[in-house]
Amino acid sequence: MVEHIRRSRVELLAPCHDWPTLVAAVLNGANAVYFGVLKYNMRMAAKNFQAKDLPEIVNYCHSKKVKCYLTLNTIIYEDELKSVENVVKAAKIAGIDALIVSDLSVIELARKYNIPFHVSTQVNVSNSESANFFARLGAKRVILARECTLKQIKSIVKNSKIGVELFVHGALCISVSGRCFFSESIYGKSANRGECLQPCRQKYTVIGEDGVFYYEDGRFLNSRDLCMIEYVDKLLKLGVVSFKIEGRMRDADYVGTVVKCYHEAIDNFSKSGVSDWKRRLGSVFNRGFCTGFYFGSPKRGVELSKRGNVSRIKRVVVGCVLNYYPKNGVVYVNLNHAGLNVGDEVLIEGKTTSFRERIGSIYIEGVSSSSAKKGSKITFKVSSKARRNDQVYVFKKI
Repeated sequence: MVEHIRRSRVELLAPCHDWPTLVAAVLNGANAVYFGVLKYNMRMAAKNFQAKDLPEIVNYCHSKKVKCYLTLNTIIYEDELKSVENVVKAAKIAGIDALIVSDLSVIELARKYNIPFHVSTQVNVSNSESANFFARLGAKRVILARECTLKQIKSIVKNSKIGVELFVHGALCISVSGRCFFSESIYGKSANRGECLQPCRQKYTVIGEDGVFYYEDGRFLNSRDLCMIEYVDKLLKLGVVSFKIEGRMRDADYVGTVVKCYHEAIDNFSKSGVSDWKRRLGSVFNRGFCTGFYFGSPKRGVELSKRGNVSRIKRVVVGCVLNYYPKNGVVYVNLNHAGLNVGDEVLIEGKTTSFRERIGSIYIEGVSSSSAKKGSKITFKVSSKARRNDQVYVFKKI
């Protein structure tokens, strides 16, 4: 059963922003999760948890042997100091394992309340001297700038006296980590306050002083997503302590799918498994994939001409769960929207549920069938717990 999954030897750190994404991360093999509360994190538009949720989050994660990291990594202004301190106090009381920070005021608060802290990628740590500076301040870990190459990371790990974390999957900023002012300049919404409106994803026309059109309606700042699943074996040799997945704006299916793929790759990497992992990663939201700066500066083609999701897989609602029978691991579903066939891959998702299942058999009133039409009430086996009123979706190619 997924609930008893063995955790990876290098920390696999997953994003979450609500209970479905949190549960999906934990049940698919994350060693740790990171999330924000209120407005002091880099995903203001996400459905963030509230400070009052912290004890319940910590209790759930710790019961599954999963660590909890709270992101407090935006710029903090003078009139926010007291409010931020109240959040830090709440984190201390709840038993948060570490804070992810960038502003020196939050570092001071973490030290004051004796909470371990990790230095955010927003700080743009790109060398061992910077890493050791934060180690002397008391940091337990630095999350490296995404502009570092594998060669540079290896040297930083070797010459640092602090844990090193790096991103392995998810959206990339076209600017240097923590140094983008594009959204602030155009819209008055600062990326460094978690409010980025992503003007880099828009179309632009570039005209030279001589009137020549160099780009017309081009998305030349629209970066593909980072995907290092094919090179997990190389990353494992670097000696870093944590692999981080970006995606606190994504849904539970995205989180669960990405976490599961990287968990499998970390625990049992093989070149033969890469194509299946890529297929599964390509079935959830993505902007196309690249390897970022890990093998040097990105070449032409790292930008994507289309905005948004390029996945060729969509999910279609077919029905809802009427009941779940834990003894037999069977779910009873009302197909009130569409039919299903044996072999279909479905997603069962609800307030605290999110998992995929390949249908091995269908029963209609106890009789085996290869398919079921809209309006049928069916049972089939599942590998995880479902709940009454969970939605059932089937995946279709576009």
